[in-house]
Amino acid sequence: MRHPKRTTLFLLPLILMLATGFSRKAPIPIRLEGTTMGTTYHITYFDKQKRNFKTAVDSLLRLVNKSINTYDPTAEVSRFNKSVRGVAWGLPYLYPPLKKAQEIFQSSHGAFDPTVMPLVSAWGFGPGKAVSPDSIRTDSLLRFVGFDKVKLSRDSVVKTDPRVQLDFGGIGQGYGADVVADFLKAKGIANMLVEIGGEGMAVGKNLNSGKPWQVGVIDPHSTIDHQFYKAYISLSNKSFTTSGSYFNYYEIDGRKYSHTIDPATGYPAQRALLSASVFSADCSSADAWATAFMVMGHEKAIELLKQHPELDAILIYSLAGDTLETFITPGLKAFVTLEP
Repeated sequence: MRHPKRTTLFLLPLILMLATGFSRKAPIPIRLEGTTMGTTYHITYFDKQKRNFKTAVDSLLRLVNKSINTYDPTAEVSRFNKSVRGVAWGLPYLYPPLKKAQEIFQSSHGAFDPTVMPLVSAWGFGPGKAVSPDSIRTDSLLRFVGFDKVKLSRDSVVKTDPRVQLDFGGIGQGYGADVVADFLKAKGIANMLVEIGGEGMAVGKNLNSGKPWQVGVIDPHSTIDHQFYKAYISLSNKSFTTSGSYFNYYEIDGRKYSHTIDPATGYPAQRALLSASVFSADCSSADAWATAFMVMGHEKAIELLKQHPELDAILIYSLAGDTLETFITPGLKAFVTLEP
């Protein structure tokens, strides 16, 4: 999960942009909002029956949290983290993100790895007490980091070392958006925008404008108090997510440490890549890949994207002199408007 105590300190880099200007004949959208996963959610959809699904959505998100929220000591992931061997599935919301995590762990050559939980906590980005580990402590934690130490079956998840722990900070909100979008699709909703903490799913179109949904990507030169956009993207039947290093960090002796942990070194990733926005068929994949790209940096990410045509991305990275460069995958360029 992205962590509740941090959401009051920064805004996530991908911000929902909704078209305005309603006409008399325009259908009236239904808007839902609330809190979940330590952040907020916003859902806009069109329904001729004018059904309000807020109660059902809140119930659904509570169940997802009961599976993957590391801040809930009774959640299944928390019970796994405290267990010696693992846990059996109690709810149907732990296996899918784990299966997706396993897939992207392998495809990203380990750049995305949910077993970084001990390191996330040690660096002060988890529910535990910040440790700010030295190299010896980090090296000791690395010994039980690695998703190959987690084994999945249809009824349980087990670990090969009792010290292995899982963190869903790089996939949890994306998975939550998928669950909500799938629920609304099952109810016959064909045009919706689901957003949890700045990431989500754009399905169909915005019937008020008759155009695809529009989202914006924050410029990394923004501050928490003064945010502006680097790009706008028109989306239909695509997920959206952004991972960034420019808001969520802390300083030790004048050096900035990002919340994105490199599972290969045990340290916060230090890359020229400032933000990675990823667009794919499902938000779980987009969320996990955005995290992986922040770990590996823009050069490796650009090469890897050539091998994954199912993904589109906008990568914003810094060069000498604080100059920003933007990479956009070819399949996305026609749908992007860049700001100067």
